[in-house]
Amino acid sequence: MMDAIAPGEPGILPRWTSSAKIGVGTAASGDSNVWFTISHGILNEVYFPRIDVANIRDFGFIVTDGATFFSEEKRHAVHEYQLLEDGIPAYLLTNTCYEGRYRIEKKIIADPHRNVLLQEVTFYPLIGTFADYHLYALIAPHIRNAGMGNYARTGHYKCTPSLFAERAGTVLACASSSPFIQMSCGFVGISDAWQDLSENKRLTQCYTTAQNGNISLVGEIDLQACQGKFVIALGFANQIEEAGLQIRASLFQDFNFPLKEYMNGWRQVQKCFIDLSTVDTEGGSLYRISTAVLKIHAGKHFSGSVIASLSIPWGVYRGDNDIGGYHLIWPRDQVQTALAFLSAGDLESAKQALLFLMCTQERDGHWLQCMWEDGTPYWKGFQLDETALPILLADQLKRADALIGIDPFEMVEVAAKFIVKNGPGTEQGRWEEDGGFSPYSIATAIAALLAAADFFEQKGRSEEADYLRKTADDWNDKIEDWLYAKNTSLAEALGIEGYYVHLAPISYYLQSLPENKQVVIRNRPVEESLANYDDIVGVDALALVRFGLRSANDPRILNTVKAIDALLRTETSKGPVWHRYNEDGYGEKEDGTPYDGTGIGRGWPLLVGERAHYELAKGDRDEAIRLLRVMRAFAGEGGMLPEQVWDVETIPEKFLFNGHSTGAAKPLVWAHGEYISLLRSIKENRIFTMPPQTFHRYIEQKQASTHTIWRFDFPVTAMQQEKTLRIQTDVPMIVRWTEDEWVSYQEQSSQMSNLGVSYVDIDFKNNIVFTFFWKDSNRWEGKNYEIVRI
Repeated sequence: MMDAIAPGEPGILPRWTSSAKIGVGTAASGDSNVWFTISHGILNEVYFPRIDVANIRDFGFIVTDGATFFSEEKRHAVHEYQLLEDGIPAYLLTNTCYEGRYRIEKKIIADPHRNVLLQEVTFYPLIGTFADYHLYALIAPHIRNAGMGNYARTGHYKCTPSLFAERAGTVLACASSSPFIQMSCGFVGISDAWQDLSENKRLTQCYTTAQNGNISLVGEIDLQACQGKFVIALGFANQIEEAGLQIRASLFQDFNFPLKEYMNGWRQVQKCFIDLSTVDTEGGSLYRISTAVLKIHAGKHFSGSVIASLSIPWGVYRGDNDIGGYHLIWPRDQVQTALAFLSAGDLESAKQALLFLMCTQERDGHWLQCMWEDGTPYWKGFQLDETALPILLADQLKRADALIGIDPFEMVEVAAKFIVKNGPGTEQGRWEEDGGFSPYSIATAIAALLAAADFFEQKGRSEEADYLRKTADDWNDKIEDWLYAKNTSLAEALGIEGYYVHLAPISYYLQSLPENKQVVIRNRPVEESLANYDDIVGVDALALVRFGLRSANDPRILNTVKAIDALLRTETSKGPVWHRYNEDGYGEKEDGTPYDGTGIGRGWPLLVGERAHYELAKGDRDEAIRLLRVMRAFAGEGGMLPEQVWDVETIPEKFLFNGHSTGAAKPLVWAHGEYISLLRSIKENRIFTMPPQTFHRYIEQKQASTHTIWRFDFPVTAMQQEKTLRIQTDVPMIVRWTEDEWVSYQEQSSQMSNLGVSYVDIDFKNNIVFTFFWKDSNRWEGKNYEIVRI
């Protein structure tokens, strides 16, 4: 057969697909490096050779009668989903035609021994016979995270009719146990089979090659020959021959053999976890689904790596310039997942997650904002909590006696140095937006400093441990100065004294612009992007309780909870949910149009879990259990917890239903991790992951700071009588200071701490004026600084 080259290169602009996954899966075996996702009754993105590399947009079936009838199962059928067994990502999908003409059932797994995805398909003609229908498998390759630049051809591997696509050294191959009787490829939107079938109800033109563009592949199943039952294999490799060999080997097996191995592999995985289902017997299946979700999102090439989600938020509106999606590693999510592993009793997975973090730490001690599975950076922002949380993970594992074989002290040491030099402010808060003083970032940093101090103490380095604790104490005492807004118009309207703000700009605290309280709110239209910082309330203030810095019944916390509930809580058909902060713009627009850089933030199920943790800390276990069940309800069909839920009036034409997922990520691993950790916390009637050091020091002992730290980037102008002034810089210095307007003065040379900072401690009684002599450059500062005693 001569080549027939498809016209229309390169096709329309490629887009990804829905992020609202109903299922995700992979084989438990490391021999298989294929991950799959499911929504709208069909396969969506399939990943190979790593969990962060997508290779198709979707893969579904088209049904025609060859003359008048055209039906695409993802658009024209009712979808039902079922796990073959709780906690095992083997799926039975049932798609029933809206017109009642056919039903398609599909069992979907990955071959445990090969890089092949398998679907056992049964086609049922509900009207007529097999002879009355044509069934076409339609694949949209997006190889190596890109829809453009793909090459397609049809042909054979040995004697097996096969579909092939390739790009950048990765090859996709597809074949059926009932050999394709027609095959074609083309450019999407112009010469692809969808266009032909929707117009003509049969293939009128079969192309053998489509080069360098946004392509699709199609193969027709011989329904009469197989009597509606067949297995279709989608395989991946680096060469066409190997990809063909992979799928042919899988198809030579009886489907029940890889199915049995796949199921047994996952049964073994689930044995790693303790039984927490008794905490909520009605929701026990979600616990097993959640543990599976965590394991599915773990990379197989680099042990311990865990991506945020096998999804691309608002994917139908995103193309090749959005290659990251959420299949990236955020150190924050990585730690939350590891803590969930720890909560579920899987100490080894938690330890491997820590080991991955140890390997990907930057030289100066911090972690990149997010990265690919091999540690290559994607976004490079600095978020203080992403440096603090790995220390807390190491501390949790140490107390669980789970650090056998590894010593994280080097990681802890350089991370602690970074925090001491660069905290308590952050370039970005935990929501990856504006920087400044953030309750969550500060809470994690203070807890991390105390945890790190214990590591130093254990190594016999008590001097550094003392420095870390004094720094933590100083920052803890200043939290209210930085973050607690009092006597504002909002506080007056709410009938409270004050509240912790979402974020405080450092410039306002330093009074460089004392009359300007405005901050930029990201993800809002330019004309709506400015707000006074003390008008913005966020849920992050509850981190002060979860990390043990403030009591759940502290009046300032209780005031803030009133503000949070007044501004951020919404009721849905499934229960209450909370927004991140007022004026949030990360979500669909008011009319349901997808987020495109601006929008309106929606409710986050993981915040229901965080609120339940707060209620538990307050002593209300019943309310914590109620919120646990609300969180479970948001998982919906398939058991996937979404990043956000639609919490306003339903817009059916936009597929936005109250209490159901939006176009944001689904599943969100962080949300499943929060659910697991909450189960463990409720079981033990305490916040399981709360650092004991902070709770003991600040809530039980009520430890106040003995030192006030002055830095050039965080100077102080007044301090209490009983405290010692600690001046901290990065280089050696001599501090010359006076209490009597330079009638007399004293000089003190700095000490160089092994934490990488130089410091001087000064005890004085009256107001003080000081300046610096810099030893390395042999010069005076040429400027005086003053602190008033109060």
